[in-house]
Amino acid sequence: MKLTIVGGGGFRVPQVWSAVGAPDAPVRIDEVALHDVDTERLGVIAAVVRRLADGVGRPPRLTVTTDLDEALRGADFVFAAVRVGGTAGRILDERTALALGVLGQETIGPGGQAYALRTVPFMVALARRIAAVAPDAWVINFTNPAGMVTEAMRGVLGDRVIGICDTPIGLMRRAARSVARLDGGAAGGAGRAGAVPAAGEFDYVGLNHLGWLRALRVDGVDRLPDLLADDAALEGIEEARLMGADWVRLLGALPNEYLYYYYFTREATARIAGSVTRGEFLADQQAGFYADAAAPGADPLAVWHRYHHEREATYMAESRPEGEGGERHAEDVEGGYHRVALDLMAALTTGRPATMILDVRNGDLVPQLPAEAVVEVGCVVDGGGVHPWPVAPLDGHMAGLMAQTKAAEQLTIAAALEASAELAWKAFAVHPLVDSVAVGRSLLDHYTQAFPELGRALR
Repeated sequence: MKLTIVGGGGFRVPQVWSAVGAPDAPVRIDEVALHDVDTERLGVIAAVVRRLADGVGRPPRLTVTTDLDEALRGADFVFAAVRVGGTAGRILDERTALALGVLGQETIGPGGQAYALRTVPFMVALARRIAAVAPDAWVINFTNPAGMVTEAMRGVLGDRVIGICDTPIGLMRRAARSVARLDGGAAGGAGRAGAVPAAGEFDYVGLNHLGWLRALRVDGVDRLPDLLADDAALEGIEEARLMGADWVRLLGALPNEYLYYYYFTREATARIAGSVTRGEFLADQQAGFYADAAAPGADPLAVWHRYHHEREATYMAESRPEGEGGERHAEDVEGGYHRVALDLMAALTTGRPATMILDVRNGDLVPQLPAEAVVEVGCVVDGGGVHPWPVAPLDGHMAGLMAQTKAAEQLTIAAALEASAELAWKAFAVHPLVDSVAVGRSLLDHYTQAFPELGRALR
């Protein structure tokens, strides 16, 4: 089988290759094709992957190309992880919002909407090429904002495109570890430390980067109330440390870490505005990596490992409350989206069922949202595709936040596809993290000035 990675010069591509190229990988990939438009970055990442292949007995064949159709031809899976505008664009996404006193973040709020306005047209065009060149391929989308991008690509590819994210499964593993500690490390069900509970043993619902773990069952008993009541157990969960034990107890659920930006918007905005943004950090870090890895005599794999640890350990550091330090706890440095992609490919290929949390079509799962909306929910994946399981009713707070955010997302997608400045203004203005219609208009004006090509595209 052939896996094509669009965005093959991206920093985290070696993680995907390591997962699919491992001798014990649950699915056999014969060829990995890396595609990117940046030849220098593509060359560096190819060098890292070749070094990884040195330690594998039968590594997948590696092909590297800037020709999209060549990369797609014959693909069984297409993994999409691109960044339109690069890290320079991400910095503008963040700083433009911050300059107007609004949260500046890559996927949350107006920063994510500006990113989507530039990214959605590109990804829909990519979906059309996939449909033309590799119509039978499964498309795994990790391109941010993942929920909006997946929803837009579904208009071309339907159920053949699936959105993935590693934050829900990371939350699940941390919660399972903490339940196991409550039970003294006892095995069984969700209590296996670090294990993903089976279908029906948990209840997770939301949008990408906006979701809640509402139940975690062991032997049919929901252990989430016990977990929320135990200070020591909550200390082992990054999300509870980030947002506070009292707040997650009041919610009665464990929130996805990105909900910090919704629940502590003022604090997050102030911290990010007064420090180096994540985009600025990554711009410097990635410039250092690609230069160091390409230097004469350098071992690109060793260089990659060094930079990779720093990147994962400082995830969301710009928002972490004072006293938490600059790095995550060691057990939280998982960076597991490559595992999610591998598990998804294995289940679709072998037919062996896997329990996952994925970005899929809503249908009637969440009645407060349109049927075509993409939601993030628990699913069983097998040879027949992706099968979401029913979602328990949402309380008013969760349903309301999801509905308002999804309305802003769908307006953003429509604005991008219809090239409409009016829809873009409305999308900014109705987002729950934008507190004024006038600010929404200013966001549109400032983003079109920051990105002249966006200004030319929007009528």
